[in-house]
Amino acid sequence: MKIAFFSAQPYDRRFFDQALQRDFADAGLEFTYLAPTLSADTVALAQGFEAICVFVNDQLDAGVLATLKGYGVSAILLRCAGFNNVDLDAAKRLDLFVARVPGYSPEAVAEHTLALVMTLNRHTHRAYNRVREGNFMLDGLLGFNLHGKTVGIIGTGQIGLATARIFKGFGCRVLGFDPFQTEAFKALGEYVTLEQLLPVADIVSLHCPLLDSTRHLIRHETLAQMKPGAMLVNTSRGALIDTLAVIEALKSRQLGALAIDVYEQESQLFFQDRSGDHIDDEVFLRLTTFSNVLITGHQGFFTREALEQIAQVTLENLRCFTERVACENRLA
Repeated sequence: MKIAFFSAQPYDRRFFDQALQRDFADAGLEFTYLAPTLSADTVALAQGFEAICVFVNDQLDAGVLATLKGYGVSAILLRCAGFNNVDLDAAKRLDLFVARVPGYSPEAVAEHTLALVMTLNRHTHRAYNRVREGNFMLDGLLGFNLHGKTVGIIGTGQIGLATARIFKGFGCRVLGFDPFQTEAFKALGEYVTLEQLLPVADIVSLHCPLLDSTRHLIRHETLAQMKPGAMLVNTSRGALIDTLAVIEALKSRQLGALAIDVYEQESQLFFQDRSGDHIDDEVFLRLTTFSNVLITGHQGFFTREALEQIAQVTLENLRCFTERVACENRLA
């Protein structure tokens, strides 16, 4: 079977080739790694393949899916947990197999969340640059103790749960908001409503999927409810926050700090070297002007352990398809 990987990076080749050689050498699989992101403009690259493997910024709307079906593609493998970029209704109508990787190393994203909070709070990124320039002044680097602070976790799935464990270990009070409550989280913190969480949380961390009900969950109204000066962290999906509203909250100082690993319009920026280009996204550029904003380029998942699990589970999903057996990760 021939599989095309869209949005492929060197590390995708490394970890998928390793998994292929280690556990799937006799499966008759042939991988082709393609750098372009999948869209209506690039879908023609899928001709001649029986399956494709895609990532977070590949676009699989009804038109793209119909074209893939016409090319003879039967399986779509997401090497990520999110699936908001796939029209699942259309995939079902077209009888396309769609499967994701729902539970890869939640600790990877949770630990990156902590790294963002600690860096932004203790200004280690700024201190690093100062010391390299011979400046050892501490003015402007004042932080706060995490111990004793209240952390609000919005979304208490596997990643939210792993994040809660970390902050609990720091001595934080942990509050959670999620329509689907779990006993595992109740052992670490307290479930409250969103209206109860926002006014008291010193740090609000987002760990929920992007759905119609969660799009722009953080907007003018919810930002106004937050504790003045609180920190907002998003390592989930960019469109969970209304970026323009967040900029206004930063300007008014209602929002004390912002750390994001995802961005609503990231598909034109992230996973590319744009250092020699002119970036014309004025909203993104405005974010970079704030000293209390920290941005990373969707690297929360980027650990050896997570990439090994992503490759392993993705190929297990493919095996389920080829052997026509039940797949717990199947979406369509």
